[in-house]
Amino acid sequence: MNLISFSEAPKVKRDRNRIQKIGFAGLRLITVVTILPILGIVAYIVAKGIPALSWEFLSAMPRDGMRAGGILPAIVGTLYLMIGTAAVSIPLGMAAGIYLAEYAPDNWWTRLIRIAIISLAGVPSVVYGLFGLGLFVLFFQFGISILSAALTLSIMTLPVIISTTEEALRSVPYKFRVVGVSLGGTQWQTIRKVILPQALPGIMTGIILGLERAVGETAPILFTGATFFLPHLPSSPLDATMALPYHIYVISTQIPGMPITIQYGTVLVLLAIVLVMDIIASVIRSRARAKRQW
Repeated sequence: MNLISFSEAPKVKRDRNRIQKIGFAGLRLITVVTILPILGIVAYIVAKGIPALSWEFLSAMPRDGMRAGGILPAIVGTLYLMIGTAAVSIPLGMAAGIYLAEYAPDNWWTRLIRIAIISLAGVPSVVYGLFGLGLFVLFFQFGISILSAALTLSIMTLPVIISTTEEALRSVPYKFRVVGVSLGGTQWQTIRKVILPQALPGIMTGIILGLERAVGETAPILFTGATFFLPHLPSSPLDATMALPYHIYVISTQIPGMPITIQYGTVLVLLAIVLVMDIIASVIRSRARAKRQW
């Protein structure tokens, strides 16, 4: 056994502090190198897109081959798709995560299910789009519609919500479950009133990550619900819709002579929607963390 003498202890401590400072400096450098390009891209989009922003741009219908007017149908369609995706994926994803974390036995079947969920999270979005085309558009005959697109995006979002819900619930200390049952509560009452509030910050992280991915996807809605041009707002879940991701793709690649400010202005609106979602989720997470008891 190697023992450190009292005379060598200060030197060892200095070496450890030096190594720690070097490690922290490396982490700071990696953080800066990662963040600066992202900030640069955002700043470039803001600088290019702000000249296009106006009340007409946000509230009017597109005209002149989408070279003029506004992007209101694309904004409304994106919100419809986001709401539809959340309405389907959040309850199902949380229910599946609760079952896997609290009720499912630990056997080969549940382990296989977890592997399948993780694998589904890495499937390319175009595969989900083709699946939604075959199942919802053709088999169930929902057609090219908001409903088909929202259901397809929900399936794509479910693996993220299920995995993060399960991990958030498993991170809650076991003593909360023991105390809840010892006070006379059933397992479901303990989960609903004790475990879920404690796991809410982690669950919200998974929900917002899943929904943000869904909002920015083009391939799934291209096959199931998005349309090239819509001079009016959709009036039914079975109507097709414009959406910001697909609209950005169209005006950037399919329309010659499209003003660059309109392209970047549309991208800026999509970034703003994602930012608002982040802010809402951060507020909910902060309030949940403040109430957390561990």
